[in-house]
Amino acid sequence: MHPSAELYGCDRMLVQSVRALAPHWDLHVALGRDGPLVGACREAGARTEVLALPMLHKGMFTVRGLSRFVRDTVRGVLAARRLVHVERPDLVYVNTVTVPAWLLVARSAGIPAICHVHEAEEAVPALVRWMLAVPLRLARSVLANSEAARGVLVRSDRRLAGRIRVVHNGVPGPAADPAPLRDRLDGDVRLLLVGRLAHRKGSDVAVEALRLLGERGIGARLTLAGDAAAGYDGYVEGLRDQVTRAGLTDRVTFGGFVPDVWGLHGAADIVLVPSRWEPFGNVAVEGMLAGRPVISSDAQGLPEIVEDTRSGLVVPAGDAVALAGAVERLVADWPWARRLAATGQVRARSRFGTDRYARQLQEFMSDQAAERGRTDQAAERGRTGMAAERGRTGMG
Repeated sequence: MHPSAELYGCDRMLVQSVRALAPHWDLHVALGRDGPLVGACREAGARTEVLALPMLHKGMFTVRGLSRFVRDTVRGVLAARRLVHVERPDLVYVNTVTVPAWLLVARSAGIPAICHVHEAEEAVPALVRWMLAVPLRLARSVLANSEAARGVLVRSDRRLAGRIRVVHNGVPGPAADPAPLRDRLDGDVRLLLVGRLAHRKGSDVAVEALRLLGERGIGARLTLAGDAAAGYDGYVEGLRDQVTRAGLTDRVTFGGFVPDVWGLHGAADIVLVPSRWEPFGNVAVEGMLAGRPVISSDAQGLPEIVEDTRSGLVVPAGDAVALAGAVERLVADWPWARRLAATGQVRARSRFGTDRYARQLQEFMSDQAAERGRTDQAAERGRTGMAAERGRTGMG
């Protein structure tokens, strides 16, 4: 179960989960809307349909938004219950914390549910964090994509501590090796930021760092590859204004969403991941897999991927001065930057590959299925024992 149908980080991880489980499970994927993810899941080996259930989002915290959320939830739950009644699945796998109604549907049908959490919402009030976390009590087990995400869940609801397992994302590499890094930086250094255009992704931090580099006499160009996140149109307008005011219109490219990022990596010298909040950070892994030096912020799960001065550079989140300084450091010692990139590529392949992810997810889901089998057997023994006792006492 997954609420969207795009092809960003969490969506792509659903495809990886389907690929991992399809050889061993009969998979039926319910997506909240139609889009490119539908075809991607089918190609990966799942039967797929669109079944809308509303997501938890900031717009629901109004009287009108809450009433619409309740109305749509009731409609969606009825459709979800019909689907579960027809399919009778062994397990329900919910790929996000933002559609808790699926956990309720599974619990009411007596089917164990697993929630795979890709969120770590620390920037919201404590009450909102608790509202996101408490429905996970309905899940038998919870997967988190980083220790950082696990920590946020436990701080939000300590009753979840004993049921969370961390499985880092598995990120597929390019079909063919991207163009090698330049031996020498002749001309402008080419910077790349892949991801939603949103405050949380730090797009504005990258633009400000580009301006600072220009002040320091370092020629640089920045490509922003991604569309606006829902509800962030105003942010994108402000971002474009920021570029114009800084006189960077000829140095910043708004590339929009690109399904295959490897060509972008092949044209880049340095990959930036300046997120303010990032539970994991697939784009950091992709940069490493592409053999590019990666500069990431220290937000949440990113330090679990990029080791500062060993497989990349890590700077404080939201700090454009530090980000510009890190770029300057790499430019000043490009041979060292190339060594960082090579080390990062090896680390990404060994720690965050799809084979490792598939193996861990398969083991986890097999354990969950075995646990259900043991529970069902125990329940059946209980029913048999009660029937025998009624027979002996004449109560049958």
